[in-house]
Amino acid sequence: MTEIKRTPLHSLHVELGGKLVDFAGWEMPVQYPLGIMGEHAQCREKAALFDVSHMGQVILRGENVGEKLEAICPQAYATLKPGKARYGFFTNVDGGIMDDLIVSNAGDHYFVVVNAALRHQDIPHMRANLDGVEVIEIFDRALVAVQGPAAENVVGDLCPAARDMTFMETIVAPILGVDCRISRLGYTGEDGYEISIPEDKAIEVSKAFLAHEDCEAAGLGARDSLRLEAGLCLYGNDIDQSTSPIEASLGWAIQKRRKEEGGFPGADRIQKELAEGAAKKLVGIKPTGRAPARQGVEIQSADGNTIGQITSGGFGPTVGGPVAMGYVAAGHGEPGEQVNLIIRGKPQPAQIVALPFVTQNYKR
Repeated sequence: MTEIKRTPLHSLHVELGGKLVDFAGWEMPVQYPLGIMGEHAQCREKAALFDVSHMGQVILRGENVGEKLEAICPQAYATLKPGKARYGFFTNVDGGIMDDLIVSNAGDHYFVVVNAALRHQDIPHMRANLDGVEVIEIFDRALVAVQGPAAENVVGDLCPAARDMTFMETIVAPILGVDCRISRLGYTGEDGYEISIPEDKAIEVSKAFLAHEDCEAAGLGARDSLRLEAGLCLYGNDIDQSTSPIEASLGWAIQKRRKEEGGFPGADRIQKELAEGAAKKLVGIKPTGRAPARQGVEIQSADGNTIGQITSGGFGPTVGGPVAMGYVAAGHGEPGEQVNLIIRGKPQPAQIVALPFVTQNYKR
C-alpha cells in the first residue's frame, strides 16, 4: 500500500470541515459544509477557492525548450510569447492523448502543470524526450485556483497586478510579501486564476482569499460539475490514450502551423482526421428527464442502433437538470438530434446539444 499524500492545505481543509477522500493517491476535499450545489453556485455567482496542489508542477530549463516540446506535443510552443500560457497535450504514436496540460513561457524557463494521476508518466516522458532540457518537478509549492466572476476582486485586492491580466497570461507577483506565480486560467468555465504559492505560505494566502466576503472554499465535487457544464474534458473519462484530439473536438488547441507541418507523435492519424473527419466525435447531451446519465451509458439513435456512449455525466446545477458528454459515431452529433440513453436497461430520451452548456466567462 502506498501512503496517501496530503497537500500543504490539508490542515485548512480539516479546519473548514472538508469531507476528505482519496483522489489519485491524495487526500482531497470532495466538499465542505456548504455542499456541492452551494459551492457550485458560489463559483458561478461570486468566487470559490479550490486546492489543486495534487497537480504536478514542473519547471523546464534549457535551450529552445519550446521547439523541443513541439516534438512531443502538437501545440506551437516555440512561438509562445513570454508571459503567456497555452493548453496542450502529449500525443502517442497512435495519435491518442497521453495527458493534457498547461504550458507557460515564464521567460527564463517554461512552467508546466500536468494531471495528478499522470505525474508518474509525464515527467519521465519529458525527461526521456526533451534532450538537453532540465526537467524539475516542484514539491515545495501549493497550487490553488480562485474561480468565479468575483475572482478578480478576491485576488486583485491582495495583488493589484492580477487585475490587469487577461485570459492565459501568467506573471510572478507578491501576495502578502511572498512571490507567487499567478496565471489567469482555470477549469470551471469562469474567469479566475491558478496560483502557485510557496508551501509555507499556502495556508496564510488561502485564508486571506477566503477572508474576502465573496470567496468560499469548494471541493472536487463542484469542480467536476462546473467543468462538465463548461464542456471541459476530464482525462480518463472524456480523453485517453486511444482518443485523438480531433475525436475529442480539441482541434482548436492545435495551431495552424502544427496542423500543416506535423512532426509530432501520431501526426499521420491526426492530419488524416483533420482532412477527412474522425470516426466519432465528442458531443454535449441533455437528457430529457431528471435521471443523470453516467459514464458508460449506451447512446442509441432514434431507430435503436447503438451509436456511442456517455463519458461524463451528472446533474448541472446552473442548467437545472442532468447534463452529459459522450462520443457518437460519424454521421451523428448535430445539435437537435434526438437520441436514447439506455439507463438501467430502459431507453431514456435525450437530445444532442452544442457545448458548452454554460457560457464560458473568461476575460479575453
